[in-house]
Amino acid sequence: MASSITSSFQTRDHLGLRKLEVGVFSFLAENNVLNSEAVVLLWCCSSLRSLFLGERNGFCVSSVPVTRVGFLRKTIECKESRIGKQPVEVPSNVTITLEGQDLKVKGPLGELSIAYPREVKVEREESGILKVKKAMETRRANQMHGLFRTLTDNMVVGVSKGFEKKLQMIGVGYRATVEGKDLVLSLGFSHPVRMTIPEGLKVKVEDNTRITVSGYDKSEIGQFAASIRKWRPPEPYKGKGVKYADEVIRRKEGKAGKKK
Repeated sequence: MASSITSSFQTRDHLGLRKLEVGVFSFLAENNVLNSEAVVLLWCCSSLRSLFLGERNGFCVSSVPVTRVGFLRKTIECKESRIGKQPVEVPSNVTITLEGQDLKVKGPLGELSIAYPREVKVEREESGILKVKKAMETRRANQMHGLFRTLTDNMVVGVSKGFEKKLQMIGVGYRATVEGKDLVLSLGFSHPVRMTIPEGLKVKVEDNTRITVSGYDKSEIGQFAASIRKWRPPEPYKGKGVKYADEVIRRKEGKAGKKK
């Protein structure tokens, strides 16, 4: 008698929790709220049934037909670049010409131009400063924002003040000289290395071992300095080679020798 009463109570509780689970699922489906939180809610209903009735089936999905299932999408706003949102100061001796996506900068040291991609735009304010802004909210626009703001600032600073890169030669017999428009390097090869100095750059050699590359185009200066260093990169044991003046070389100990 007791077992039959217990069985009837279990059956009634089973049907009640089952109806609760089906009702929750139908409500969520009709209101287009079937996301990760809804799945957690359905799992809680299934867990309650397993807890009170001793079932071990785990999560149970109802077979109620659903006409439409919706998902919630959250719009992720792209943050503005900390470098890109900074204005570019234009000195009084620099002339700016802006035509659409093309910018020309002219100063006492030279003239540079750049074409901006469609992801960014340049605006000139009444005070004379330049601002680089995003034209759209995309991943590539975020990447281009800070990059082209830096390129714009390098152009303005380059034609007004200029840039320079210093290198140092370390090694016995290593020396450099400037012959006309060529830079001649003695780096331990069987022949001297002769490099043509690009137009718009100036190369000065001090004490036969210190080289200074200067100009108004920062990218050209860095490229030519890297080409000089490439002929004899500094080695980690004695530090011999061509290195940047501010470069720190990690030294290695080398072989300690066989101990007796």
